[in-house]
Amino acid sequence: MKLLTFKVRSSEKVGILMENGKILDLAGAYTILFEHQAPGLFHDLKAIIESQAKGLELAKLVETLSMKEIKANSPLGERLVGEAVFSPENVTLNPPVKRPGKILCMAVNYWSHAREMNVEPPESPYLFIKLASTLVGHKSSIVIPRGAEKPDHEVELAVVIGGRGKYIERGKAMDYVFGYTILNDVTLRERQAPLKKGARLGLRWLPAKNFDTSAPLGPLIVTADEIGDPHNLRLQLRVNGELRQDGRTSDMIFKIPEIIEAASEGLTLEPGDIIATGTPSGVGAATGKFLKQGDIIEAWIENIGFLENTVTYEV
Repeated sequence: MKLLTFKVRSSEKVGILMENGKILDLAGAYTILFEHQAPGLFHDLKAIIESQAKGLELAKLVETLSMKEIKANSPLGERLVGEAVFSPENVTLNPPVKRPGKILCMAVNYWSHAREMNVEPPESPYLFIKLASTLVGHKSSIVIPRGAEKPDHEVELAVVIGGRGKYIERGKAMDYVFGYTILNDVTLRERQAPLKKGARLGLRWLPAKNFDTSAPLGPLIVTADEIGDPHNLRLQLRVNGELRQDGRTSDMIFKIPEIIEAASEGLTLEPGDIIATGTPSGVGAATGKFLKQGDIIEAWIENIGFLENTVTYEV
């Protein structure tokens, strides 16, 4: 199932991307089909994630009944098409999860990226934090802060946590995965470097990774059952049509079960949390190609789709 959060005029909705490429408003379709107010979980995708199987089963029922009525061209189907079905180009796609409790990101987790940066990979998963306030959706602007000189891109497979857990063993970790989406870990490279006075403190994660709009996410969440093996997906990133990154998730140094085990060591993971799993080679820090005003970035992952954003420099 492909789930998303979108806005029509001033109203935010939760939807399913249907087989025909249209978006079904779950709450609207439920109300039409059952002549009853939709349950609260259809108004917030995070609530569906928290409800786990219950929410997905209900969403699938609404999709199945809606498609049946639409294909039959029934009066109910006509009403659904008119009131609860939208074309993607006519809506605004927001980050699928509006308020994740945590966004955890992996540093140096692809062999190809380690080689291009000429760094030795860590001995265990190395995680840092991006704040929820940095999230933006599909086709939103990435606003580069004043004075920034080397903004960079990083396409990443992002895991959406579906269950609450702490000290999760790697053998059980995949049971806690709800689905997957795309995250572009936009980074200001010159602000990531250690300070000259205080170099021993290491890289500066906050100014480099946590400016407003530095975490494009989406455009949707694909549930785990539709992805198959998350360690056998191709991922790419293009800037103005030029291929900059091209890799496979099989190149990960630490796989998702190991990452979840490490992330939950003393920290409770909760439904809706996001874990970005690292990026392959081709980043600007290695090629010297940094983001410029007006650049159009297309991050793509197999079986998920495209996440597109435009670069704007803050005046």
